[in-house]
Amino acid sequence: MLKIILHGCNGQMGRVICQLADQDNDCAIAAGIDVNPDTGTATFPRYERLQDCDMPADVAVDFSTAAAVDGLLDYCLQKRLPVVVCTTGLSEATKERIIEASKVIPVFQSANMSLGINLIARLVEKAAPLLADAGFDIEIFERHHNKKIDAPSGTAILLAEAAKRGLNDDKYHFVTDRSGVRQKRKPEEIGIQSLRGGTIVGEHELIFAGKDEVIEFVHKAYSKDVFATGAFKAARYLKDKPPGLYSMKDLMSDQLF
Repeated sequence: MLKIILHGCNGQMGRVICQLADQDNDCAIAAGIDVNPDTGTATFPRYERLQDCDMPADVAVDFSTAAAVDGLLDYCLQKRLPVVVCTTGLSEATKERIIEASKVIPVFQSANMSLGINLIARLVEKAAPLLADAGFDIEIFERHHNKKIDAPSGTAILLAEAAKRGLNDDKYHFVTDRSGVRQKRKPEEIGIQSLRGGTIVGEHELIFAGKDEVIEFVHKAYSKDVFATGAFKAARYLKDKPPGLYSMKDLMSDQLF
């Protein structure tokens, strides 16, 4: 039985994780952490402060806010607890802290826990150099619900970084706003556009636009269950791993490419 400390247990994703854990015979929530620790009908203890939690666990799973991740890293380092970081919108300083923490404990980080998105990212990385050499432009469109606070989404950046990694050329850069620039698009741009509205769970479209043809990679999430399923896979994967920084690329590497 995999015992999980769920960081951000009362958030939208946290509640989905709790529901799925109730249906999973191999995973259980050992404790939940949230600034609003209303216990409701939960069968596990919840804490407002991480330092108050002394429940034994195999791994921590984080679906909180960017500002709370540093504190979680401190806790996991103290407890020598593996951690899956799913929160997006992280600062460069926090990203550096994740790298440093991974030298001591196993850390799994991904901007999107969907297996489908991460498969698309692998395909984009391989397609980008071939299509860019043929004159194709790269544009990304992402759509999310009206409560999402970061833009562009972490997933849009994940896809953009996959394309840039495949291109292996520093001249390529991200452009998130062209409203103040009256000039034609430059070939080295990777455009990222964001839309917020309604209850859209998450939609991402990456297009390679060439002369007289367009190639599209599209992913639509119809529920948050896909992200929770990926988080469970990551938690199982991380258990008993040595210190290091892991990602969906590592989890999928034995199955793809």
